[in-house]
Amino acid sequence: MDTLVFGTDGWRDVIGDKFTFLNVARAAQAYADFLNAQGTPSAVVGYDTRFNGALFARRVAEVLAANGIDTRLSASYLPTPALSFAVKHYGVGGGVMLTASHNPPPYSGFKLKGPYGGTATEDIYRAVAARVATVSEREVRRDGGAKRIETFDVRAAYYDALAQLVDLEALRRFDGTLVHDAMGGAAAGWLTGFVAHAELPWRLVALRGEPTPTFYGVNPEPLPQNLAATMAYMKEQGALFASATDGDGDRLGLVLPGGTFFNSHQIFALLLNMLAERGGTGRVVKTFTVSRLIERLAEKRGLAVQETPVGFKYIVDAMLGGDVLIGGEESGGIGVAGHIPERDGLANTLLVLEAVVKAGRTVSELFAELEREAGWRHAYDRLDLHLSGNALKDAVLGALASPPDTFAGRALERVETLDGVKLNLSGNAWLLFRASGTEPVLRIYCEAPSAGEVAEILSSAQRFVSGLEAPGS
Repeated sequence: MDTLVFGTDGWRDVIGDKFTFLNVARAAQAYADFLNAQGTPSAVVGYDTRFNGALFARRVAEVLAANGIDTRLSASYLPTPALSFAVKHYGVGGGVMLTASHNPPPYSGFKLKGPYGGTATEDIYRAVAARVATVSEREVRRDGGAKRIETFDVRAAYYDALAQLVDLEALRRFDGTLVHDAMGGAAAGWLTGFVAHAELPWRLVALRGEPTPTFYGVNPEPLPQNLAATMAYMKEQGALFASATDGDGDRLGLVLPGGTFFNSHQIFALLLNMLAERGGTGRVVKTFTVSRLIERLAEKRGLAVQETPVGFKYIVDAMLGGDVLIGGEESGGIGVAGHIPERDGLANTLLVLEAVVKAGRTVSELFAELEREAGWRHAYDRLDLHLSGNALKDAVLGALASPPDTFAGRALERVETLDGVKLNLSGNAWLLFRASGTEPVLRIYCEAPSAGEVAEILSSAQRFVSGLEAPGS
């Protein structure tokens, strides 16, 4: 049997390699066993726009239903946050989303949702992964499952929930143009649909708004290297900002007038400020890779900060404990109080618009004010080094067990190992080496006061890794 590895947010593999109908059915059988053991035999199943998504979702639904699980299957593709919302809306025991999120087009994946309507916790994933390891093809049940599957369409109810989350009166005051780049993913058409549903009077321009499993030739991750089309549009056309959502619609990046990229840390800062100005209270939860600007802004507002390993499931653990105002991660996923405990690129697009309308200033003007208030200049970038094995990754992390006293010409002030190895350097800079939990990639993250300093530090980090490269790595 193939070994199915569950990483930071479920299992992902290349379609036709390990992501096959047989292995998807094994994962579904393991989840059915988990739901029955928990005494919660009901679930919803959804899928994104990847190749054969509808057929893989149908296979999952058939296995669940054949195991006595009350199963609802989405009538069409939908964003992950809408699937999570459906779990809560229908009051079921959990959910399965067939998606590889921001991963390259050849991948698909198997995400799980908890009964609270959000990313499955580490405990849920651990239990299901342990069961998958023992499930054989002979143990998978499918007989009669197709006859017991209902279809669902949660779009209108989800839109109603978004209308309760945002200040619709503020959104109606907006007099301009907004752009949404769905990148060919599962959020395609959904923001346009909300604008019509809420009868908002302004114009929304859809870029790459037709769903496609090729994602228009890029990885469906809202990062500058994948947003050339959006940047070109924003250089030539007028709009307040462009929102870009990833392959399954839970992550967000922005492109500002002139084609400037506005990253997830900056979005996090804007939303934190806006929610606090609404009178919101509670902890601010951030993953290990998020800007220290968030810590400084929270401190200014008297809000406690909690830091977690990478993976939104850790933020969900915190949110389920209560008293959380906002939680976010470097990759563009942010969850807010008053909504489901889940990342939601569509909801966060609307909240950014609310913040800008209420402030009467542009996105860049608002962020500059927050930098001045915090006394922290933010520039950030990440390198993804693709590996053919574990030798290089092990060599890098092994060498960092005893790091040098200086790195990139900066004194080493402190080392943190919550998730990977973070080197806190002089001059308000830090560098983090971390192995991806979903891809054969070593990620190197850096924050410093300017883009030039970030580039210099990352260049030194790449030379450091190259110097450790081992034969066969």
